[in-house]
This record gives sequence, structure tokens and C-alpha cells, in this order.
Amino acid sequence: MAEGILIKQLVNDLKLNVLSGSEFLSKKKVTTSDLSRPDFEMTGYFSYYPQKRLQLFGLTETAFAKGMTSQERSIVIRRMCQEDTPAFVISTGLIPPVELITEASRAGIPVLGSDLLTTRLTSVLTDYLHSQLAERRSMHGVLVDVYGLGVLITGDSGVGKSETALELIKRGHRLIADDRVDVYQRDESTIVGQAPKILKHLMEIRGIGIIDVMNLFGAGAVREHTTISLIVNLENWRADQNYDRLGSEEDTQQIFDVPVPKVTIPVKVGRNLAIIIEVAAMNFRAKSMGYDATKVFEQNLSSLIKENSDEDENK
Repeated sequence: MAEGILIKQLVNDLKLNVLSGSEFLSKKKVTTSDLSRPDFEMTGYFSYYPQKRLQLFGLTETAFAKGMTSQERSIVIRRMCQEDTPAFVISTGLIPPVELITEASRAGIPVLGSDLLTTRLTSVLTDYLHSQLAERRSMHGVLVDVYGLGVLITGDSGVGKSETALELIKRGHRLIADDRVDVYQRDESTIVGQAPKILKHLMEIRGIGIIDVMNLFGAGAVREHTTISLIVNLENWRADQNYDRLGSEEDTQQIFDVPVPKVTIPVKVGRNLAIIIEVAAMNFRAKSMGYDATKVFEQNLSSLIKENSDEDENK
């Protein structure tokens, strides 16, 4: 879990307007992705006040504030301005009460604004904070976008992950991260992967060195992040190993609390791994849409066996 996000970074990344307290942007941090709509607090109820959250004012809060006297607004807002309150955010392009600017400035708390409607701003803030504050892990592998699916290519060092990814990029797919992938859990069923800042858009190709994929192939060859939908594990071919030939074996790999589908592809001279991974991605998408070629084969086989049995009985 990240220790917190500076309000300055929040402002820059989400293009928020600074209504007051610009000098406090580098001093205040937000440490939780939960937001607070201080409607109860506006009535004077402070038995439970989530002071560490961003305090979001929408139409309801500002309309209620207008019905209060200036003294009442000052008293309530002063109680909201706690030492660990990160910032106040005003949605819908609304003008904040003068008392909010005054009391927040006195307490060293920035007041931010956005033209987005409250519901949309709530979604944007929550998604951003959750992605930034979520626990992260570093995984060894290469993450590529293949036909819109995030495919994490794993395997032992030297098995050919980067070279395979490079071939996929040449075939029109996109790189997210090479060698090391930072992953985090966005929700109960979604794992997101992205490149560490130091490795962004870069790949290491043995014999050549470091290459900049965006510089060589263009902006369309890279992507900032993607949901990891499928793990493809490359494994050196072993004669004594029994590999799945029908696709009936369903394997997964746990990342945080999410089981991610996984297939193992044996690496052998002459196999075009890029094409195989493309087919693996297309097959995964087909299964997600309800078509399973393995089940079709099993049904055809069962029908053939039944037909042969019926013929034998009629002889």
C-alpha cells in the first residue's frame, strides 16, 4: 500500500483547479481512496467524521450551505478543517462558500475545483486513488496487449519472452512492460499491470541491448497499462513432459485475490511463438463469449462413438 499521494500530484494528474491554498499542495497527502460527502457534517453531526478523506462538495452540500448563516457556516467548516484533512473538492464548477476558503486557508488545507458533475467526479477520484494507493507487486515477465487482451508472458530467463513480445509488436500488438511488471488489484476480479517508470516503453533484447519501442515503432506500439486477462507461460520443451493437446486442462495463477487463466506453451525450435500466443488470445476470447472448441470436439467425438455403436447393434 502506498503511503499516500501528494495533493499536488492529484491536481496535476486529474487537471483539477486550485481555488485556494496552492502553497499547501506539496504538504498535504491523501491516504485513502474513500471519499466523504459531508452532508451530515453540514447539519452539525460530527459523531463520526472521516477526516482523512477528501471532502467532496456537490450541489447538495453547497445548496444546504447557502441556507445557513455566515456564522453557522464558519463554525461547521472550522470543525471540518482537521490537521489530517487532505483537501476540499468542489464539483460541477460551483463557487465554494467564502467561509470554506477562509477556514481552509487558516488550517492549511487546499480547496480544489472541477467542472465535472458530482457523480462523474466521484468515479474519477475513486478510480484514480484506488489505482495509486493499491498494494503493488512486481512480477517477472512481459506484458503485451494482444487483440485488446492483456497477455502476461512468463517463463525462465532466456526462454525468449522479450523476443516473442518483439515479434508481436511487429505484428501490430502493443507493449505495456518488459522484464518487470508492476501489478495491482483494481477490484474483486481485475488485475492491472503497468511498467515501472524506469522501464516505460523500453525492452531488452539480448545481443542488441535496450531499445525504445515507442521511438522505433511509434506511439501505437505501446500502452500505459492494461487488465491482465491471460498468462502465457513459456517452458522449454521436455520429452518426458505431457502437454495439454486438447485444451481441456484449465489452469490458473493467483495474483492477489484473483485467479488469472494460465496456459503453458512448450518452446521448441521451429515453433512460431508469436502466432501461437495470438491464437491463445483469440481462443480465450472465444471461450469468454461462450464458444469452446474443446467441448465441440468432445461432442463430435461422443456423437461419432454413438453412431458407430448404433451401427454395430444393427449388424
